[in-house]
Amino acid sequence: MVKIGMLIADRYEVLEKIGTGGMSVVYRAKDHKLNRFVAIKVLKQEFSDNASFVSKFRVEAQAAAGLMHPNIVNVYDVGEEKGINYIVMELVDGITLKKYIEKKSRLSVKEAISIAIQVSMGLQAAHHARIIHRDIKPQNIIISKDGKVKITDFGIAKAATSNTITSNVMGSVHYTSPEQARGGYSDERSDIYSLGITIFEMLTGRVPFNGETTVAIAIKHIQSPMPSPREFVPEIPVSVEQIVLKCCEKSPDRRYQNMEALIADLKQSLIHPDDNFVKVIHPDEESATRISSPIERSQVRQGIHGNERREPVREERYPDDEAYESHYSERRRTASGRLDTPLRKNRDLRKSYEADDYADDFDDDGYDPRRERRITAVSIAAAVAIGVIIIAVAAVRLGLFSPSGLTGESTAVSTDGLVKMPAVAGKNAEQVQKELTSLGLIPDITYEESDKYDSGVVISSDVEEGTGVAQGTKIALKVSAGKNGISVPDVTGKTVAEAVAILEQKGFTVSRKEAQSDTAAKNTVIAQNPTGTAQSGATITITVSSGAQETGSIPVPDVRGKTKEDATAALVAAGFSAGNITVNEVEVKDPNLTGVVSDQSPAADSEADAEDKITLSIGKSTVKTYSYTAEITAPTEGAGYVDGTPVYCVLIAGDGTKLLDRQITQFPYPVSYTGLSSGTGTLKMSYQSANASTDANGNPVAGEAVVTRELTFTPED
Repeated sequence: MVKIGMLIADRYEVLEKIGTGGMSVVYRAKDHKLNRFVAIKVLKQEFSDNASFVSKFRVEAQAAAGLMHPNIVNVYDVGEEKGINYIVMELVDGITLKKYIEKKSRLSVKEAISIAIQVSMGLQAAHHARIIHRDIKPQNIIISKDGKVKITDFGIAKAATSNTITSNVMGSVHYTSPEQARGGYSDERSDIYSLGITIFEMLTGRVPFNGETTVAIAIKHIQSPMPSPREFVPEIPVSVEQIVLKCCEKSPDRRYQNMEALIADLKQSLIHPDDNFVKVIHPDEESATRISSPIERSQVRQGIHGNERREPVREERYPDDEAYESHYSERRRTASGRLDTPLRKNRDLRKSYEADDYADDFDDDGYDPRRERRITAVSIAAAVAIGVIIIAVAAVRLGLFSPSGLTGESTAVSTDGLVKMPAVAGKNAEQVQKELTSLGLIPDITYEESDKYDSGVVISSDVEEGTGVAQGTKIALKVSAGKNGISVPDVTGKTVAEAVAILEQKGFTVSRKEAQSDTAAKNTVIAQNPTGTAQSGATITITVSSGAQETGSIPVPDVRGKTKEDATAALVAAGFSAGNITVNEVEVKDPNLTGVVSDQSPAADSEADAEDKITLSIGKSTVKTYSYTAEITAPTEGAGYVDGTPVYCVLIAGDGTKLLDRQITQFPYPVSYTGLSSGTGTLKMSYQSANASTDANGNPVAGEAVVTRELTFTPED
């Protein structure tokens, strides 16, 4: 058991408890060897008793100790002493992101993105070192008092999940990725998902999924669609919304594939928050079935039988990294260049062929042409069948034909697996778009004026009716703009990204200019020209609000009487940079000003530039204080003391404050006191002794023996 004042590993002196988590207790300690303050995270007893967990815990902690990055809490040491398993880490003076969000309800977009960038940079360094956190959440992100953002608890998550620690201990179910919730294989993209949930919470002040049980929440991560943060905070920019949604895609393949791509988009969102630059993979296009070309089929065969190494397909369901590596370590090439397969049935099949006369049908590389042709034929047939089924199901849901028979005159898919181009001329453009999309085709619309067709009616397409085309093909449609041109949508009041998307969809070119506005929010459209109708391809000029005229300064809030932490939070919320806030200690006579801001510069309610230096004066009592840290030794100087005898100890400071009043049986006994108003004290130790005194004849007499020690305390700075 860890006690205040005890020494761990003969160098770390435990000073005070500073936090408790699901698996550990954190203490502030002093490293006497390097003369610095550190944080010691000690595993709780229930985890220390699990040998398997402790072993993985040490391995992962030692791996994390190799990470050196400004946005990662550095791990200095890991060890075990007398059943105490501990990690020695960098001591960060600050609060967790979770508490910071709770204090501010929700963060501004700029502040949330700035924090997300720092977290991403820390994760980028870890991923480059092949270390995955697996438990990214606001509780594991610390914001220091100088504004630095640091990630902690690297390695603990992996050790915990590989030993089936329950989710209520981990406290992470609100941030877990779908693949982690299923118990499947997780990689760097799992950290990206959890970071996306964390950004969502910073922006909205809440998590996207909640429930009565951890299982219910985990199921929502797997099945429920991700809500948009703009549903809760409408002023969140479009680009930031798209970044969060891309991070939190259910499929890892649709998320950001690495931290570099995410950091680039986060930085871009700070510069152009309303621009539509986030590349999102459309689910319909991603999952669309198409027929492979002869070249692609040849490449597939070469990947199976050729001499080029085939990359393994990523699987999701592996209990841990060791299982994943074990599975693919068997699929390596031998020295002769052949592909070893881990499936016993394939080896047995090969042996049976070699035992028969069929062995002659294999070439030097073990390739059976007849078997390859059969596999190819079956694969193509299966692909065609699956494609037909998918299209049929989609068409039934869209009402294009019923299960009992087609409502049209011909089938949507021909026998060779190609989609038959439907008749589109003379039909409503919106209906044609839906029809082509349901067939797996991509409509591409351009408008032109027409005397023959009404506005919104398809004039022609670049593919003739009845022509077979592969799914995923882009179909160019010409749509009538009517006699007088195309109606120009009204985009005033919309964000820049929304306005550009609406106008370009109608076939217009967009030009942008800015103007100041005291009423319209920044980056919203306040005017457009022309209005009414315009010819296809015409340029529409939109005027965008640059916000109210800037004065170059912002009001300075009154933070007097607040603690250093609360004052810093208030100043950052007002728009000042945490890195520009300086704290000085000054002596004060008023005890009510001790430990809080007694003065500030610039003065409260004045105005200052956002990048100006802010100086806070924290009150320091003029009263001299003392501390006493020592180990009380047994009263061996007393008469008749025997080791193990119960001793009643009372320690009283010079001002009469009782610091210790208890019976002690084991010595030495550590004590530590700070903030004492007196520089001296008295320790009185009493116990029962067989020869506490002597009689007139010099014979020992049993009774109570008393030992008194005068103590001197150490002045505090």
